[in-house]
Amino acid sequence: MIILLTGGSAGIGKATAELLMERGNTVYALSRRGGEDRRGGTGSIINITADVTKPETLQKAVDEVIAKSGRIDALVCNAGNGIAGSVEDTSLDEVRYQMETNFFGVVNTVKAVLPQMRAQKSGRIVAMSSVAAIVPIPFQAFYSASKSAILLYMQALGMELAPWNIECGCVLPGDTKTDFTSSRKYTAASQAKTSAYKALMDKSVGKMEADERNGVEPCVIARAIASQLTRRHVKPILIPGAQYKFICFMMKIVPQRLRLAIVRMIYS
Repeated sequence: MIILLTGGSAGIGKATAELLMERGNTVYALSRRGGEDRRGGTGSIINITADVTKPETLQKAVDEVIAKSGRIDALVCNAGNGIAGSVEDTSLDEVRYQMETNFFGVVNTVKAVLPQMRAQKSGRIVAMSSVAAIVPIPFQAFYSASKSAILLYMQALGMELAPWNIECGCVLPGDTKTDFTSSRKYTAASQAKTSAYKALMDKSVGKMEADERNGVEPCVIARAIASQLTRRHVKPILIPGAQYKFICFMMKIVPQRLRLAIVRMIYS
């Protein structure tokens, strides 16, 4: 299988690329950092430098993949980042920063790949959403919003692409041990001593980061992504882990005021 994967230099993306390589696939791993190509068994990882916020770099990468391999069987949209701060302490430029990578980065990558998938009349597209798309996270409102946007975008996309035998789905990880935690950015206003939210935010984000450090290994999420590429049909929503399946199920059946009160209590 010829697979194009974004955010392939670290964390979940790196673990997924390695797993797919070990299973005999050719993985074109896109990232801003780049990296060294690798071979493992009958599979390989070919690194390409690209930025999901710059469509011209994505088009160049897609052209390279098609020139070398002739097709793209699957796309994994994994690139993402996180920004923390209260809604009031987040500027519009900081909102755009969050959405540009997490949401528009997916849109840009999909648009670059679709002409080839439609021409070959087949393909699978898997995007990384998050449990935060279903469970709103205080002081990461725009992260939650970006992941929720991905969730609905992918479902609509799947309906549009059905005539070309292209299937779409999401994977929704919960807390995972990656460098996402250490790479988290904070809004400028949230760091000011005069912010009305600083003490609340520090406590809330501290709880989140502790949960992330004690979360699952990236290989667990990598296996879920790989299963989306090999199962008979892509699942619109795949949530790895019984704990997070239960949490998302409860969010559907518990009255809205109560579930928001529970989330607030957890992160207060």
